[in-house]
Amino acid sequence: MNNKTISGFSKLSKRGKLKWIVENFFKDPEYTMKELQSYWHGNEDQQKVIDGFSENTISNFILPYGVAPNFIIDGKEYVVPMVIEESSVVAAASSAAKFWASRGGFKTTILGTTKIGQIHFLWSGDKNKLIAAMPSIKARMLKDSLDIVSNMVKRGGGVVDIILKDMTDKEPDYYKFTVSFETCDSMGANFINSCLESFSKSFCEWCMEADGFTDAEKDVTILMSILSNFTPDCLVKAEVSCPVEDLGIIDDLPPEVFAEKFAKAIRIAHIDPYRATTHNKGIFNGIDAVVIATANDFRAIEAAGHTYASLSGSYTSLSHCTIENGIFKFWLVVPLAVGTVGGLTALHPIAKFSLELLGYPSAKELMSIISSAGLAKNFAAIKSLITTGIQKGHMKMHLQNMLTQLKASDEQVLAATEYFKDKVVSFASLREFLQSPHEA
Repeated sequence: MNNKTISGFSKLSKRGKLKWIVENFFKDPEYTMKELQSYWHGNEDQQKVIDGFSENTISNFILPYGVAPNFIIDGKEYVVPMVIEESSVVAAASSAAKFWASRGGFKTTILGTTKIGQIHFLWSGDKNKLIAAMPSIKARMLKDSLDIVSNMVKRGGGVVDIILKDMTDKEPDYYKFTVSFETCDSMGANFINSCLESFSKSFCEWCMEADGFTDAEKDVTILMSILSNFTPDCLVKAEVSCPVEDLGIIDDLPPEVFAEKFAKAIRIAHIDPYRATTHNKGIFNGIDAVVIATANDFRAIEAAGHTYASLSGSYTSLSHCTIENGIFKFWLVVPLAVGTVGGLTALHPIAKFSLELLGYPSAKELMSIISSAGLAKNFAAIKSLITTGIQKGHMKMHLQNMLTQLKASDEQVLAATEYFKDKVVSFASLREFLQSPHEA
């Protein structure tokens, strides 16, 4: 077997990295080299920016950039940018947005914008001394970090609180500082981590200088200083509601029947974690697509959302539904730590267009938009599940991909699109159709 270990790979030029990769791992190096280079950005300056987002880049990975029109959120009209490769997500969100646009649209409430950082440390001593010293420790931390926090304070943010938590019942000598932050329109990861590292240094220095501390108590072991992606105090609620009769007849279901089936489907997602997982994945289809389009961190958003869905001790639905006094109400509460300034939002060439398309929203407004997209996608998914079934619309959206895979001609594409307009499409049925006399 050939030895494919390499030293100094990161020091190679981009072209050098790609050349080594294709020559060692691909059957047709010349073809692969040409194909991967074809996805490089035509603008060299833009490509340098994109390469800077990661390491060892050899090409760009393409995802569709779509838009979902017809969103009315808090009385304002939006066309929402969505980056996702899964068929039907953008169409479903658009359809749900249009449905609710004539019924009052989406209404949102920002329930909080506080983010969390933690300093995990080991300390052996009289915990009562540490508790009593907290005002002095906190003052030292804040004083030493003035150069870091000053700009954020000018924008209305900064450090909200620093709390000591005794964790020694779970791990010997283990304590942590939980620090809450307000980062305004910035996601704030770098700001938070810089503050935490400064606080850690200040705490260690304070302990070394403290009167009344034993030698053991002056010795602090900082384990980690890092933000938490769980942001239960950075929450947004998005909701839609209308009288049940205003739902109208949906796929032959009377509004009362539709509403009851819909509410029952949401209830099942609250009591069955298997269903809740798929249910919430559908919500994140909508959420992630907007998060990616605006160059925010979809991995952090998902991690926080799934943790939030588990707070009761059992994994459950992020969305809720009630029918009370003849009013159908459907809502979602989700943690969303996002930013509209700094980070990739200012660097990514397409993210800048997304923010302009949305009217240059604040972080709070973007929370409202993202949560509404998640609720719209969830409504569309449940609507399909309790009426025609998910596959009819889903597979129709896959039709073009399947036709491409089967190498259908332009005439076959037109014929198949017309033929399957009112039919459930599958790979087998499409292949059979293309092989039949009907293909022309």
